[in-house]
Amino acid sequence: MAHWAELDNNNIVLRVLVGNNDEPDEGLVWLEKNLGGRWEKTSYNTVGGVHLNGGTPYRKNYAGVGYTFDETRDAFIPPKPLSSWILNEETCLWEPPIPKPSEGVWYWNEESVSWVEVTE
Repeated sequence: MAHWAELDNNNIVLRVLVGNNDEPDEGLVWLEKNLGGRWEKTSYNTVGGVHLNGGTPYRKNYAGVGYTFDETRDAFIPPKPLSSWILNEETCLWEPPIPKPSEGVWYWNEESVSWVEVTE
């Protein structure tokens, strides 16, 4: 089965639906004919440019409502979670400006733009 993301005029994902990829009339053609709008294919098993089942990754990330389709990168990009976070060009995912420490339990503090260790 193929997944299709409907885009608004600003390339923001409105919804994601499933269609039969083997039968064009049940996939993109069906969506356009019966629902109208603009649709782009998305891969359910793709996250950060990696296919979770070892297949070929497609459009960097599985589309979700509110994601942006970037035509230049040919990628679905999630909404920016925090103003200080930076887009990773390889994965098209947002990352904190400072890497998370590997030891302990930490949370991101946007006000101080830093990781804070959870001590109890």
